[in-house]
Amino acid sequence: MDPECSRLLPALCAVLADPRQPVADDTCLEKLLDWFTTVTEAGSSLLLLQENPCLVELLFRVLKSQDLSSRILSFSLRLAGIFAAQEDCFQYLQQGELLPMLFGEVGPLGGAAWTAPAVRSGWIQGLRTLAQHPSALRFLAACGAVDTIFSLQGDSSLFVASAAGQLLVHILDLAMRGPAEGRCSPQACDWPACAQKIVCHIEDSLCSIATPQVTQALNVLTTVFGHCHGLWTQGLWVRLSPLVARLLEKDPVPASHSLVDLLLSVARSSVPSSDRGLWETLAQTLSHLSPTQAGPLALGILKLQDCPQALRTQAFGVLLQPLACVLEAAAQAPGPPGLLGGAAGDPMTVDVLLCSKSACVGLLCCALTHLGLLQPLPQRPSPWPQAPLLGAAVTVLRLCSGSVAPTSDVGGRLCAILVGCGRVQRAALDFLGALSQGAGPQESVMQVFSVLLEYLMSPESSSMVLKKAFQATLRWLLSSPKTPGCCDLDPRTQLFLRELLPVLQKRLCSPCWEVRDSGLEFLTQMTRHWGGQAGFRQALLASEVPELTKQLLQDPESYVRASAVTATGQLSSWGLLAAPASPERPGAQQKSLLVELLHVLCADSEGFPRRAVMQVFTEWLRDGHADVAEDPERFVARVLQAASRDQDWEVRAQGLELALVFLGRLLGPRGSHCPCAVALPEAAPPGTLAQALPEAAPPGTLAQALQVLCRVQLFEFAFRALFDCDRPVAQKSCDLLLFLRAKAAPCGSPQEAGDSPNVASVEATLQRWQAGEQGQPLGYLEPGAVMAVLRSIDLEGLRDTLAESSDHVEKSPRSLLQDMLAAVGVLGENEADCY
Repeated sequence: MDPECSRLLPALCAVLADPRQPVADDTCLEKLLDWFTTVTEAGSSLLLLQENPCLVELLFRVLKSQDLSSRILSFSLRLAGIFAAQEDCFQYLQQGELLPMLFGEVGPLGGAAWTAPAVRSGWIQGLRTLAQHPSALRFLAACGAVDTIFSLQGDSSLFVASAAGQLLVHILDLAMRGPAEGRCSPQACDWPACAQKIVCHIEDSLCSIATPQVTQALNVLTTVFGHCHGLWTQGLWVRLSPLVARLLEKDPVPASHSLVDLLLSVARSSVPSSDRGLWETLAQTLSHLSPTQAGPLALGILKLQDCPQALRTQAFGVLLQPLACVLEAAAQAPGPPGLLGGAAGDPMTVDVLLCSKSACVGLLCCALTHLGLLQPLPQRPSPWPQAPLLGAAVTVLRLCSGSVAPTSDVGGRLCAILVGCGRVQRAALDFLGALSQGAGPQESVMQVFSVLLEYLMSPESSSMVLKKAFQATLRWLLSSPKTPGCCDLDPRTQLFLRELLPVLQKRLCSPCWEVRDSGLEFLTQMTRHWGGQAGFRQALLASEVPELTKQLLQDPESYVRASAVTATGQLSSWGLLAAPASPERPGAQQKSLLVELLHVLCADSEGFPRRAVMQVFTEWLRDGHADVAEDPERFVARVLQAASRDQDWEVRAQGLELALVFLGRLLGPRGSHCPCAVALPEAAPPGTLAQALPEAAPPGTLAQALQVLCRVQLFEFAFRALFDCDRPVAQKSCDLLLFLRAKAAPCGSPQEAGDSPNVASVEATLQRWQAGEQGQPLGYLEPGAVMAVLRSIDLEGLRDTLAESSDHVEKSPRSLLQDMLAAVGVLGENEADCY
């Protein structure tokens, strides 16, 4: 321990033990415990107590005080557990009878402080930390702590109850590491007394008629099989599995959620390799639980790597039953039994669907969600009933929209329950989107496109339903097959696009800003993936969507303006923003977009649109956009000038990203060494490849390249950002300057070109900037001055400093102790490190 900390500890312990002093806040106490944990992990706890007797004195004084805060008492219990985790220190504390007084019946257990949940929680956490060795087990048995832990499982505080269950698991695992370690199924008489007591308590709880006690036992066992991996767990399951199976005989099955969690935890452990009866228990559980309760178990079974095929088939049938009932109920004419892979509508499932709206909605949403999670997994059932599932999803959506008129009584009641239900609509659209990963017959796919278009057009669709419909539509469009021998879209997709774009056009004019935003996001993704497809380009340019998108740059909602910036930037990159223009000025529209985006960057009052502009400009520079290629220096200079004045740190950081892209294009990519060549443009959309940044003659010297960077004032922007009050900006600037220095180093010093830098003036200005006086500009910089300053600044040291947390000094133990003492006036003001 640091000597200064040892000097401060006695005063701090006196403050903590004094009920008249204001209680330190919980954060300080937690930090103090973390520090003691670190100290004891690095050395001897016994030596720590011997060198700092004030710590033991603190624990004794806490026991004697009647008016002490519950938080300090809880802190002391946890502190004692940290010290006693080492067996020699445990024995040392036992000699003074300190541990029995803290954790036994004579301590807080028997006092008024026990009514505080914080004290009960501290007692549990202290024992959890303490229980690391055989001596601790004997202590727990002698002081009666295990019985107290049993009672705390039902504590009114959920945190205390949960911690008590976890402590029981920890004690059981610690006890079974001894004589039973490595033995598959030890006899009950061979188990340690502490373990036997816990297991007997679990057995009694499983046999209880009180559901809370059954739940406690199941939760403890779930944690055991999830976190304990000794062979003894197999013997434990053999002993307890009959009691677990007996729960299925009760109606209703008690604690069904906890039972499902336990069975899946056991199935994922090493138990199945030794007890094949587990599979039979799982099958029985699927049969006994209600459809809603059985869904999570069925999904968990289907996710298992090794599972009997018969059980997998049964589990898949459970997931399919709700949708099978929907298909049968909505059928216009009687169909063959088992429409979904042999799953027929189960009478119990029908009862759940019709008993109430909440039950129906809950069951359908769970089934759709579980099947959607199962669809992309490699262990999903095979064959996968893609076509029937598509039909079921479409049927559910049409029942919700009221566009089908079932002839059966069940179908009519189901339609009345589901019509207008947004929750089911959202779940069905998510599931429909997940099904886009698999192929389907053309008739089913056309039904999918039809119902998606129906939802996108419907005035009844809420903004969230429309967002889900756009997402599902995008997934289906992007997964649509190409025409054989042709790189363009297939005729069916092109037909759908022609119907879709007028709907998108309408949604971009919606009075609801969330709808306009969803439409713009959909358009952006479509353009990013299909900007080069002739069919998409033709359909889009024939619509008013590009012009409407551009108009939304003036939308009153900032989120919409940001999405419009991204969408127009993407459209422009692919040459899809061209409206009718005069032949002599074919590029006038795109030039006006650049001006508009610069106006947004300089004038928009919200940060989201300005950030979006910076991202678009960075992509344009990276991809060689036509407007950038005309005069890249002027473009970069204007953008950096605007970004440097922005109050949003993310805009300034994105400005540095753009500067880094410009550096890479001018000096070569990061992998190359000599900056005497201009990097070739990266791949750009076909609409702008011909107009990419010109492959100008490379600068002959580093100085010529640096002249360009000086003209665009990149260095002033980067140096100013180096002292930015927002750490991410300073870090990015540091990375950029290190990249530049590394690129310049192999080619020698630009001094050879005859530069005579005024380095002193530049360094003086930088020092004023670092001190917070950033009003004075650097002015025009000579390349030699830049390189000299770069070599003089300790960029590596600055990078390391920036990598540390902003409070790294204040997080030190010494600072913590000083602050806690200063808070109660023990230290003078100049001695505290008040952060």
